[in-house]
Amino acid sequence: MNTEAVINPGKSWWRRRLVAPVVAQLTVGISPERVAWAISLGVVLGVFPIMGTTTLVCLVAGWMLRLNQPVLHVFSNLVYPLHLLLILVFIRLGERLYGAPRMSFSIPQLLGKFKDDPQQFARDFGMSAWHGVSAWLLVAPVVAVVVKFAVMPVLKKVASAIQKRREAAV
Repeated sequence: MNTEAVINPGKSWWRRRLVAPVVAQLTVGISPERVAWAISLGVVLGVFPIMGTTTLVCLVAGWMLRLNQPVLHVFSNLVYPLHLLLILVFIRLGERLYGAPRMSFSIPQLLGKFKDDPQQFARDFGMSAWHGVSAWLLVAPVVAVVVKFAVMPVLKKVASAIQKRREAAV
């Protein structure tokens, strides 16, 4: 049983897991712009096309850019289903960018290639990973800016409401 749901029965999962971390950051004085960048980069880094790397990529980017780690990771995890769908999309787009032949992504074939020659598999899959990352690098900056500007009005309204509550409490 979810103990948090028992403690806060009126709050939905979305409110507890998505809204609350963002509002908490705005409440402690982090600017809406910084929160917007954390959300934006969480979304963009959450679809980085190499399976199993998004948490590390978010951790490093958040540390380097001094972004809020909880917000960054919440939004990175939120787009996980999209991440799974976009890996192949980014790889195919990268293959087109480089004029590379399409690599088969049949699980039995991939396992067979790995068993036959692990080094060749690493070279082949490494190039596919590079194709995916290259395509992601072209798309990510545009998506990051679009997401940032899409969430800014909402964050500004929330920050303004928080400020008005503080002033009313004084």
